[in-house]
Amino acid sequence: MAPELSNASSAVEIVVHLQGLRSAMTAAEMARFGIRTESALGISNPDLRKVARQIGGDGARAQALWETGIREARILALYTTEPNRLTADTARHWAADFDSWEIVDAAADLFLKAELGAELIPEFAEDEREFVRRAAFAMIAGAAVHLKKEPDATLLGFLPLIERHAADGRNFVKKAVNWALRNIGKRSPACHGPALALAEALAASQDKTQRWIGKDAVRELTAERTLARIGGPRRDQAAEEPDSLSSTR
Repeated sequence: MAPELSNASSAVEIVVHLQGLRSAMTAAEMARFGIRTESALGISNPDLRKVARQIGGDGARAQALWETGIREARILALYTTEPNRLTADTARHWAADFDSWEIVDAAADLFLKAELGAELIPEFAEDEREFVRRAAFAMIAGAAVHLKKEPDATLLGFLPLIERHAADGRNFVKKAVNWALRNIGKRSPACHGPALALAEALAASQDKTQRWIGKDAVRELTAERTLARIGGPRRDQAAEEPDSLSSTR
């Protein structure tokens, strides 16, 4: 029987353990969700999180896991990297290998925890590589939800970046741009108005990608459940407000 994994386990021992968990059926399911499976063993993320808890954090070992190129090893690298020790250079090195949306989105979460967003978001957004650019907008989407102490002005400052790249029709970019816009709009009443205004402008665009991003964002940002959650007025109430205000003057 193979020894139990621990913080002392090497990258090689961890990969051997992962190979023992291989599942062709799970890999086939992953492919249905657009996950690249050429390097996948077919291990679910919940099972990988269990492994991550067993082995704990180790930056050097995480780098070795990443360099294997195996999907599950790379996800473990992201799960077990200590955010306070992650450098922007390492993040850039990993970004050069991005080839799947799920790896990108997991990395974006880590980069935010490592407080690298301010440096990497503008840089990655201007990068022409599809998955690197997606990482920028995945970070914005995550920041809008998780960085609760960040001023709303920081998130609103990303709207011009969203507008600038809203015509990028590549599937994994446009979905991330849309995601970022929707999450900013749902963050707070102060963010909702500017985000909705941009969404409406994009929805009226002649560009089909901008129009798709805008219409989808407008749909969510004007939904009753969204307005109720952020405490904003319903659209019918907002439309009536000018008349009611003028009658009191």
